[in-house]
Amino acid sequence: MNALPKIAQKMTRHLLGIVLLTGLVLPLTLRAADTPPTGNAVQSVETTTLPGGKVVVRVNFKNALTAIPAGFTVGNPPRIALDLSDTGNAMGRNTVESNLGPLSSVNVVQAGTRTRLVLNLNKSVEYDARIDGKSLLVALGDVGASSTPVNASPRFAEAAPGAANHSIRDIDFRRGAAGEARIVTTLSDAQAGINIRQQSNGVVVDFVGTELPKALQRRLDVADYGTPVQKIETYTLGDNTRMVIEPKGGWEYSAYQTDNSFIVEVKKSDDSQKRTADGKVKYVGEKLSLNFQNVEVRSVLQVIADFTGLNIIASDTVSGNLTLRLKDVPWDQALDLIMQTKGLDKRQNGNVIWIAPKDELLTKEKLEFESKSAVADLEPLTTEYIPLNYMRADEAKDMLYGLAAGASLNSASSNAVNCSAQAQGLEGVGGTGGQQQSAQGNTDQKVLTKRGRATYDLKTNTLILTDTARKIQEVRELLVRLDVPARQVMIEARVVVADSGWSRDLGVKWGAKVKGPDGGTTILGSKTQINASGTETGAITGTFGNIVDLGLQAAAGSLGLSFLNVATGNLLALELTAMEEDNRGKVVSNPRVMTTNQKPAVILNGTQIPYITAGTDNTNATVTFKDVFLCLLVDPQILNNDTLIMTVEVQKDTVDQSNSVQTAPGVVAPAIATKRVKTQVRVNNGETLVLGGIFDQEETNNVTKVPFFGDIPGLGNLFKTTSKIDKKTELIIFLTPRILDDRLSLR
Repeated sequence: MNALPKIAQKMTRHLLGIVLLTGLVLPLTLRAADTPPTGNAVQSVETTTLPGGKVVVRVNFKNALTAIPAGFTVGNPPRIALDLSDTGNAMGRNTVESNLGPLSSVNVVQAGTRTRLVLNLNKSVEYDARIDGKSLLVALGDVGASSTPVNASPRFAEAAPGAANHSIRDIDFRRGAAGEARIVTTLSDAQAGINIRQQSNGVVVDFVGTELPKALQRRLDVADYGTPVQKIETYTLGDNTRMVIEPKGGWEYSAYQTDNSFIVEVKKSDDSQKRTADGKVKYVGEKLSLNFQNVEVRSVLQVIADFTGLNIIASDTVSGNLTLRLKDVPWDQALDLIMQTKGLDKRQNGNVIWIAPKDELLTKEKLEFESKSAVADLEPLTTEYIPLNYMRADEAKDMLYGLAAGASLNSASSNAVNCSAQAQGLEGVGGTGGQQQSAQGNTDQKVLTKRGRATYDLKTNTLILTDTARKIQEVRELLVRLDVPARQVMIEARVVVADSGWSRDLGVKWGAKVKGPDGGTTILGSKTQINASGTETGAITGTFGNIVDLGLQAAAGSLGLSFLNVATGNLLALELTAMEEDNRGKVVSNPRVMTTNQKPAVILNGTQIPYITAGTDNTNATVTFKDVFLCLLVDPQILNNDTLIMTVEVQKDTVDQSNSVQTAPGVVAPAIATKRVKTQVRVNNGETLVLGGIFDQEETNNVTKVPFFGDIPGLGNLFKTTSKIDKKTELIIFLTPRILDDRLSLR
């Protein structure tokens, strides 16, 4: 009789298994029937770890890919997504578990004819994707030792070399249902290269080789839409187009591309949603009311646990009673008030809250940190050799020891980088000198552990590290971000000196000859009398050629008139002299120099003029040289928004012969006219800035006249000479910096 129930149980199990199997197979059959055909398919996903901590994901396809798929990253939770068009999922499953380094798992999800490859991470890392035959290789983590460059920012599409320029058709802003901002950029095609990165003030998106119509070159103010985004600015930068998104408060972003639409979503971060605008904690729990008189704290915590459904663990040291009356208060605020009243604190992990006195929690955490530190002190040390590409190995070592950047190089002030022929320029330092300075670094700011040490070899530019494996991995990740080529800038200056001079001189001289009563002749103005026989009488030493002699010594032209009385023989002679000059000149000097970021540079051109100092009976004559240079000295700093802060010095010397002095018989020392400006300015890339200018104007009006007669109106012009001079000199200095890209072309 007991066998019948057993037989019934077995039949029930078989029937249940058939039903479950049918339920599993039938959806798969229906799904396979509904899946549209695709030209390519994902056949398998493999993960492996290479030396140096690099994790590589190999995705095998049915056919080889023609281009690297577009992708985007998500910061919270950390993920990397790659979109595959016209590709299906032929693996028979959607998830591949990994748990290697930063990679937790890989999801392959098909929607229609598109498949998205999602790499679930446990921390945000950089990635690099490349095609290897019929496989797609995605490298995660530290790839500094690899010859393949790291994709520091999300990469969507690669711009094909020599391809035609792309364009942006429209830029639209939308507000999502959850209050997120959505910026939709419509491109002319899906092959435009896109680089996106996060900066302190927002998100910067560069569309490589993409044109922007003038109608879309604008600044959008979207603060009234109630999203984290306040402003969106789009402008042309060389051959590229740059979009700058400026959010406010705590925020996080994600980006993805669908066909020719590129979407950037910006939403409030979880941390920002827990705080108000002034930084205070925002309570969002469900409201409750509590009214207790002299009740135990543990009982109140039990009530809150029952109300919220959370697991609350109270330490044995939580004790005491309290009286409280709360009405319609969020439960998280009520919990904070109770803990503040009794000197308690909490630690939350998921839906479990541990509550204990503050001192107890701090003591326990301190013991945990001390135990971790003790374990780190016992961890074995390893030695690794890290070759550097752009950063000097001695600078990298000094940084790891807590020294200031560039401490092993002479600074600009100690190198005497100035507008002088005696300037020695920048000097390098040998390996031993840098090592001695590094030993004096600040150990409190040391990047390595207490037992770690670093040295270098300048011949191969290799950094040699000896430390724990975890710390070496951190140093590798740090060097990947720092070992990048320094940006270069071309600075061009224009020094324009314009001269304009005008002068006019008018003069007069006249004399007369009068016949005397005795037939003699008196020449007025000469004080010499001639009698009838022709001999001079009453002559006085010295002659005066004219009655009025106010003529010009070097006149450009003259006009003479003579009036003769034939009857009496009297003669009147008048001569007018005049000269007018108009001078105009312009001198343009155009020095230019190229240097790297935060490195001073100087370029000069000119000559040195000898100055002879006469000797004495006991010493010989000496010769000294004075510089007459055109000099440009710059020290640029390139900011992250492609603007520059530059310390600039421009000097232009010329020989001033008009102010030369005679230092000895036959020795003339010319004067030197100097024009110089030194300042610090901020300027955008490619803009021309006027550093300054000097405008000199000299006006002179001279009148030389005979007293009394020169003041007679009209007739006084015969007794005076006038001279007018108007000179203008203008100095203007222009400056144009241009940041160079990696291909040494101006952008």
